[in-house]
Amino acid sequence: MTVRLMIRRLFTAVFFFFSGAGELVAQNSLGLPHIINYNNSTYKGGRQNWSIAQDKDGILYFGNNEGLLTFDGRYWQLYPLPNATVVRSVAIAGNGTIYVGGQDEIGYFTPDELGVLSYHSLIHLLPESERSLSDVWDIEILGENVFFRTTTRILHYFNGRMRVDKTPATWHFLGKAGDKIYAQNGSEGLFVYENQLWKPLANHPSLKENTVSSILPYGRDTLLVTTLKAGLFHLVKDQLIPFKTEIDALLHTHRVYCSKDLGKGRLALGTTSSGLFITDHRGQLSQKFSYEQGLQNNYIRDIFLDRDNNLWLALDYGIDYISLNSAIHYIYPDKENPVSSFGVRIFRQNLYIGTSNGLYFSPVITDGNGQIRQSDSGFRKVAGSDGQVWGLGEANNRLLMSHEDGGFEVNEHSVIPIYKGTGTWQFRETSRVLPVKNLIAGTYNGLNLLSFSDNRFLHEGHIGNSSESLRFIHYDELTRSVWASHPNRGIFRFLLSEDLKKVSRVVDYSTGKGLPSVLHNYLFYIRNTLLVTHPEGVFEYDRTSDTFRPAPLYDALKGQPVQYMTEGPDGNVWFITHKKPGVLDFKRSAGRPSVIYFPELNAKVLGGFESVYIYNDENVFFGAEKGVIVVNYRFYQEKNRKPDVLLRGVRAIDHQRQEKILFGGYPDTRPQEKTSVKYTFNSFQFMFTAPLYDQHDNILFSYMLEGSDKTWSAWNNRSEKEYTNLPAGNYVFKVKSRNGIGNESNVVSYAFTVRPPWFATTFSYSVYLILFLFLLYYLLLLQNRKLKQKHDHELHLQQLELQKKEKEVMQLRNDKLQADISFKDKELANMTMHLVQRGEILSKIKENVVDILKKQEQSSTKFNFRQLLRLIKDAERTNEDWEQFNRNFNNAHEDFFLLLKEEHPDLTSHELRLCALLRMNLLSKEIAQIMHVSVKAVEISRYRLRKKLKLEPDVNLHDYLSQYTRNGLKKAGPTGSDDPETGS
Repeated sequence: MTVRLMIRRLFTAVFFFFSGAGELVAQNSLGLPHIINYNNSTYKGGRQNWSIAQDKDGILYFGNNEGLLTFDGRYWQLYPLPNATVVRSVAIAGNGTIYVGGQDEIGYFTPDELGVLSYHSLIHLLPESERSLSDVWDIEILGENVFFRTTTRILHYFNGRMRVDKTPATWHFLGKAGDKIYAQNGSEGLFVYENQLWKPLANHPSLKENTVSSILPYGRDTLLVTTLKAGLFHLVKDQLIPFKTEIDALLHTHRVYCSKDLGKGRLALGTTSSGLFITDHRGQLSQKFSYEQGLQNNYIRDIFLDRDNNLWLALDYGIDYISLNSAIHYIYPDKENPVSSFGVRIFRQNLYIGTSNGLYFSPVITDGNGQIRQSDSGFRKVAGSDGQVWGLGEANNRLLMSHEDGGFEVNEHSVIPIYKGTGTWQFRETSRVLPVKNLIAGTYNGLNLLSFSDNRFLHEGHIGNSSESLRFIHYDELTRSVWASHPNRGIFRFLLSEDLKKVSRVVDYSTGKGLPSVLHNYLFYIRNTLLVTHPEGVFEYDRTSDTFRPAPLYDALKGQPVQYMTEGPDGNVWFITHKKPGVLDFKRSAGRPSVIYFPELNAKVLGGFESVYIYNDENVFFGAEKGVIVVNYRFYQEKNRKPDVLLRGVRAIDHQRQEKILFGGYPDTRPQEKTSVKYTFNSFQFMFTAPLYDQHDNILFSYMLEGSDKTWSAWNNRSEKEYTNLPAGNYVFKVKSRNGIGNESNVVSYAFTVRPPWFATTFSYSVYLILFLFLLYYLLLLQNRKLKQKHDHELHLQQLELQKKEKEVMQLRNDKLQADISFKDKELANMTMHLVQRGEILSKIKENVVDILKKQEQSSTKFNFRQLLRLIKDAERTNEDWEQFNRNFNNAHEDFFLLLKEEHPDLTSHELRLCALLRMNLLSKEIAQIMHVSVKAVEISRYRLRKKLKLEPDVNLHDYLSQYTRNGLKKAGPTGSDDPETGS
């Protein structure tokens, strides 16, 4: 969007010279409204525009060479027709349907299920022979009836059907006035549509030669008819009466192509070569807008008055917006030179503007409502004022001018020097009692004193001991001192002598007096308090402590580097900070003042030499880079109604930056399901606007995304918001707008859902749950198996350990048993050897006794020997030794007899004894000695025993008997000798 601000620097009220007219026509409003130019490089469409309409939401529609063009205050959008033809006409029905007419095409736009405007052609309702339409120039809607005009026919669309009204001549015009539709036939004049018929209304001769361009309501029974070349007419019933105006010559020369009733007795006339005329009800010109005043060109094809009573112009090249109903206007005192303004005063019915090129003035008229209107004479320069005018002031009913060449008194058309040679910033009165006797002037090199005598001001000279350039000063009558500030050196207080001609003492308040620093201090006297503004806040002077302290009344400006501040007649405080003007309104709320900014003026007001002049609430003048800006503050507050906010688009974006439209900006009235998108499209772009075209610069937005954001965003002028990589879930996007005085709109919401990815759906989670349970079961099973294996391993280790211990115990026991057995075997062997030895001894004794007995012959001796022999035999037959042997044998070979007896119960004790001796592997001879028998007897006994034991010849008797242990009876071992000696 480009903004052109009267680059030709015209007067607010200047004479207009119209080519071919030969007469002067003036406009008398104070200042020109703001004009915004939109060219085709801005809206990305065709250069020519033909028609304008606006829907209930405030969105504008333009018939453009390349299609239907829409604008909502932030975004332009072009909708081409199917045949890519020009759109000549646009009209919007009460239900929001947007009807368009182009070349060989008629139809309408409505939003589809996504809220995107979709085109529906009506050409198919026409017979084949009627479908060659050429251009559709006009569309008018009356109830449910829609009329389309071409040069040869009028198409009537109603209830889904199309009717064609032809004429042998030409249909020149179709328009609506009040609740009736009118049309002009080239040969038969004006018609009115009544009762489904076109009825003749008026057939004035002028209508046969001239084309009607518009018909507007004018009075109760009167219509205003405008024609291309014949000027204006009143239509009273069926009579066409010429309407004479002061601009008739202009209207006949510069064709009136369109018109619009502006209300309040005003009429706008659009021409083909001279721009826009605005007249009153009597036809007197009040304003004119053309290329000179800032329009892109003078060919106006359509005029539209929007819902805020501001004008839109469809031009032969571009689109222009005139904030006709704006509270802000612009004054350009010098049309030849772009001048900056430093001071403004309304004095004695003249508006004075001090500029960078001198002082300009223009007579003004103040009505009873406080409105100021400029006279017809325009601005003129005050003679002798060439150069830089730094300010204007009043004292003793005199207008004073601070100038780079000195101090001057203004005498309406000229200036009277008070002194020259010293550049002067401003004047300050030394008393509030009128007439003021003395003035203090802040100059380039200190202070000057002026006195008032003989009804004029006199220069009393320079006040001694002051030499700094003092732009900001204040005279304190109580202490007879001058306060002054220097932005780079601090705050000073000059105590003056009684005659005010000398400085008796200078007090420096730059440090140690409560101010943050020496730099950037500005001094003002506001609401009977001496204030110093600093980037850290506003500080007020405390007489008791002779220091500065923070001023709580101005906390709203804390952190704002205020360079200028002044008090209005109503007590409001106006200020400028870094070219941003604002006001502290003490009337809007009790207690703390409300802070209101004017974003429309940002960077337009003059920086470094700021000035604000408050004449009244309706006229607040700001010094600007070019000319003067006038703000009607009362109207500004009234006009800043509660803003609207529109959601103009929602797009989902995937990871490859591919876009998907979720909402096209037009809500569908049909019930809609909640928007749901795939997880791959989890980035979103939201576009929104507030269709307040005259408040465009001071609209701020705040938004939040429920489900993601915790709080609302800070207010900003961004009209779109993006969210990237949102997780799956439910969301609600909310947005609201706020204007410059703090009025907030209702909240607009858009709910949507980001579906989870395929791996995060309910089904997937069910599968994951089953897999998890299975895995858990498997892990538990695996764990149990591991625990069991561990348990088995530990048990095995325990068993091994136990077996090891048991083996050790067994080994110990076996060792002990072995030791016992060895001991018992040894004892048994010893006893056996004892028995053998005793048997041998007894046998030898017996043999010796027998031998001796054989040799003895005496009976007594024989008897004694026989007695001895008997004793020896008795000793051999004693059981004591055997019983002892039996015990030792049982100890060495436990359960031998028991097991053997169990196996062979028929064994005798003698045989058991023989078995025991054989078990000990004794020789037959040893057995014979123990048993006191012969060896032969032992052999016989062995033989008998083998038979009794039923042993095979190849079974060793000793091995067989060795099988009888406590572990049970074993099979006989391998064959072998039964006797170690004989082998039998």
